[in-house]
Amino acid sequence: MNREVDNKTLLDKFVINFVNIIDKSVRYIIVSGFVAIAHGRARGTEDVDVIIERINKQKFVLLHNKLEKANFECMQSDDPNIIFDDYLNTNLSVRYIKKNNPIPEIELKFAKDSLDNYQLKTRKKLPLTGLNLYFSSIEMNIAFKEELLKSEKDMEDAKHLRIVYADKLDESEINKIKKEIKRLRLDER
Repeated sequence: MNREVDNKTLLDKFVINFVNIIDKSVRYIIVSGFVAIAHGRARGTEDVDVIIERINKQKFVLLHNKLEKANFECMQSDDPNIIFDDYLNTNLSVRYIKKNNPIPEIELKFAKDSLDNYQLKTRKKLPLTGLNLYFSSIEMNIAFKEELLKSEKDMEDAKHLRIVYADKLDESEINKIKKEIKRLRLDER
């Protein structure tokens, strides 16, 4: 009898399964709420946000087909050409789920500007999560939650990350990112 304790949640396993497929084909990062949840914040979520580098249609079709073979399906369409042309290539996200299981889901999007490219360039594995996955930096997550997203849930996520990483945060990096968010995301509104 195996008595080994598995500390991975169903959400962890879902994300690991998805990332193990895309990691072989594309550079990715996990951002937003799952970052705080993976650091022990007790709150629910139905989706995990993943940003990938911009890739061409041919490479995306291959990636989509690998996901389908692994029992994932895109909620917007089963046609990778439509997913690419009508969604990802126009900076709209798509959602992948396990077939016949609408929760949880991966919200997948292409990097859309220099800020997303910077997130991909500075991605990190965060040992405190116990997950062998790439995340955007803690500073990046805090900056986005405090400067752009600003919902009560996002502010609590940022507060949680500030507590967990209190002695390791680079406040000048957070402020630099907030300035870029203002320039690239808020000024365009």
